[in-house]
Amino acid sequence: MSWQDTLKKWTSFATLDEDLLKQLNALSDNEKELEDSFYKNLTFGTGGMRGMLGPGTNRMNIYTVRKAVEGLANYIVKNVKDAENRGVVIAYDSRYMSQEFAVEAARVLGAHKVKTYVFESLRPTPLLSFAVRHLHTAAGIMITASHNPPEYNGFKVYNADGGQVPLEEAAAIIDEVDKVEDELQVNVLEREELESADLLEWIGESVDTAYLKELKTIQKQSAEDQVNIVFTPLHGTAHDLVLEGLAQIGFKNVHVVKEQAQPDPEFSTVASPNPEEHQAFEMAIAQGTEVDADILIGTDPDADRLGVAVKDGQGSYQVLTGNQLGSLLLDFTLAQLEADQLQDGQVVKTIVTTELGRAIASYYGVDTIDTLTGFKFIGEKIKQFESDNRHFLFGYEESYGYLIGDFVRDKDAVQAAVAACEMANYWKAQGKTLLEALDVLYERHGYYLEDMKSLTLKGKDGAEQIAAIMDDIRKQPFEQLAGLKVIAVEDYHSSIRQLPLQESEEDITLPKENVMKFLLEEEAWVCFRPSGTEPKIKSYFGVKTAKSEQSKALVKQLQAEVDDRISKVIDA
Repeated sequence: MSWQDTLKKWTSFATLDEDLLKQLNALSDNEKELEDSFYKNLTFGTGGMRGMLGPGTNRMNIYTVRKAVEGLANYIVKNVKDAENRGVVIAYDSRYMSQEFAVEAARVLGAHKVKTYVFESLRPTPLLSFAVRHLHTAAGIMITASHNPPEYNGFKVYNADGGQVPLEEAAAIIDEVDKVEDELQVNVLEREELESADLLEWIGESVDTAYLKELKTIQKQSAEDQVNIVFTPLHGTAHDLVLEGLAQIGFKNVHVVKEQAQPDPEFSTVASPNPEEHQAFEMAIAQGTEVDADILIGTDPDADRLGVAVKDGQGSYQVLTGNQLGSLLLDFTLAQLEADQLQDGQVVKTIVTTELGRAIASYYGVDTIDTLTGFKFIGEKIKQFESDNRHFLFGYEESYGYLIGDFVRDKDAVQAAVAACEMANYWKAQGKTLLEALDVLYERHGYYLEDMKSLTLKGKDGAEQIAAIMDDIRKQPFEQLAGLKVIAVEDYHSSIRQLPLQESEEDITLPKENVMKFLLEEEAWVCFRPSGTEPKIKSYFGVKTAKSEQSKALVKQLQAEVDDRISKVIDA
């Protein structure tokens, strides 16, 4: 069907949701927006789907959610033993329509006689991962768009292990979703029917309590020196669990940024509710200055990412990068373990995460495993460790995602927030800030420095430009960058690692993905990856030199040459 035919199908649907119909009527004179809303189906990818709210097959609304859940329901009924009775647990964040989408998911599952456990109020993504394992459900659904702008929402699927579904399972679910021919005709039950038939159970406090009990098991230090903490949940879901987690360990000097404490789907005090962005810390920095805080912690709306800021030598606050915080947390975690606990332990990171992590793990005699970008691959590795003699010690990625205790199988900002405060407390007792602790790592392992540049290219035209950029880099690979020769070209789409200087090639054993990585002389590297959830292409850079300024200059030069190449493709 053409997008015009699909639009007509929607507008002529007798029981179309009134709000969506009003929005369509308001767009009647905006052909470009209507085309973008209907020219394709919203992509259900390897972890779920994410998109702008609104009417249309390429938007997040009750009908596209129903279609996705219909596919998931058909998959688990066919493939997961006793799925109807085990059920599906559903959580949601503070975004527009999140609670409504959670209920819609329950209505679809109920029509398949699959029981649902729905949280009575908003909860973090890591708690959803924990709840799947705690309740032994067949699957989990998280309604969230993470740190996207307010006009977005999304839908993430978790399997019975509590991790985001791996590629093979995701492909099977996607196949079932694609078989749903008409999103407007998906069968649903009314909420009252679900409750009376015991197909819908509201949950909350008991799962929180069980999670907090597990959280205490990863405590490394007692809170005796009492660092002064400022916390902002950035209008999201982390407020209660982070405060309770800090309190049960013994931290008392915790100040919450009041203006950002309450859930707000507009995220009205920040340009972006993303702790990766330094502007998200402006209010926390102001409050930290007022109370002389040692550490500022900020979580994104669904509380799976953590950002941290600490004082520099001039008394100002500096926001740590995800690579810096992850390296500090990794070193702190491993340093607290005994030799027998380190034995056969594994650290897991992604291919675009700092190589400093590998150096730190090696220092403690621990192996490091690389995965593709996405925490689902780290969760997969944890599952694999259960069947051999290895065990998980720490996992992280550069985009502010960390995991310490494997009772959760996704990145967990609640765990990381508590651990970061413990770590700051430990280093304060040694007379050091976290920045000074980072210098200790650089002196020990070398000055590793990383950066990432993200280029947003929206809509149909943007998707074509992103594809053109990747195609150009793949067909005409770099031979050198910043005066450094390329010693390996890793194409994760073809699973081939080419070694130009040796005129040979090797297989890449990781799953296929649209990623290109160039390994350079002197331990530098550059990687290109289109985002799977946003209209962006990301360029990653990593270097290692003997000095800070040398590393900064090299990263800057790499970025300039890459920017020039991408600009030429876009302008062509």
